[in-house]
Amino acid sequence: MRALATSLDLAANTVARAYKELEALGVVETRGRAGTYVAGRGVSSSVRAAASSYVSAVRSLGLSDDAALDAVRRALGQ
Repeated sequence: MRALATSLDLAANTVARAYKELEALGVVETRGRAGTYVAGRGVSSSVRAAASSYVSAVRSLGLSDDAALDAVRRALGQ
């Protein structure tokens, strides 16, 4: 964590907190001295939550499903 913090010019505590939050979300899994790995299971649930949040936001703006999908396609194309 110290090496990553140094390379990113961040405090070691900031990196440690980010790792803890990612682990709490199930995105990464820490295996002691073996290191930290992407767990996968948290990624899917995080994607579903983000998609649900996006749908709520675009519907509150009055966008059609087609317009919302077009916006996502444009963003992915950047």
